[in-house]
Amino acid sequence: MTTMTDANNPPVPERIAKSPSHWRNRKHADHFRNHDEEFDASKFGMWLFLTTEVLLFAGIFVAYAVFRMMYPEAWANGSNHLDWVYGGANTVVLLISSWTAASAVRCAQINNQKWLKINLIITILCAGLFLFIKFKYEYMVKLGDGKAPGTFFSYPNASDAHEQLWWSLYYMGTGLHALHVVIGAGLLCWVLVRSIKYQAYGPTEYTMVENTALYWHIVDLIWIFLFPLLYLVH
Repeated sequence: MTTMTDANNPPVPERIAKSPSHWRNRKHADHFRNHDEEFDASKFGMWLFLTTEVLLFAGIFVAYAVFRMMYPEAWANGSNHLDWVYGGANTVVLLISSWTAASAVRCAQINNQKWLKINLIITILCAGLFLFIKFKYEYMVKLGDGKAPGTFFSYPNASDAHEQLWWSLYYMGTGLHALHVVIGAGLLCWVLVRSIKYQAYGPTEYTMVENTALYWHIVDLIWIFLFPLLYLVH
């Protein structure tokens, strides 16, 4: 791991500076020879994990393509019931959050503790806003109309018998994505707590910040595919 210039060196309270969790005091795990080796191994492991995440959602995308070819009218009807404004708003929210997540990594690299925390907070707030829009203006409204998955589908104005299949795939894809948003927000909260309590991340110790940002970027990337497929392609 390349050590960045310590451009910002704010005064650190003594209790934090002496904490073993402070980034200056952090020692690499015993089974690694140095910090660089630990960083490379951790980042490689995260990329391998993210590959499995892509494979997980790839199954949903394949199912979407197959069923769209089989039941084009049901797919068009289902997509027409979605409001692209809410989907577009959530896209903007996630794009902003990806930028602040990347900025948090940079702030850790240059030891800008203030903006590290600010960027983490903004990213977490964006995650909360995304979930609020999804549940308040989409899930609750659609479920109230009877546009539920599988055997729970009871929408009286459905014009195609296979529309329930569309809604099953919609909830599967967006619900699984929302779960990843929750997990990502939890990881970001953990990073924020450690940043506030210990100043745990800095120029020589930012592995957790970067890996969490990578996870958040994959959450953003998956939505970039879900949004046009579900909301724009009729």
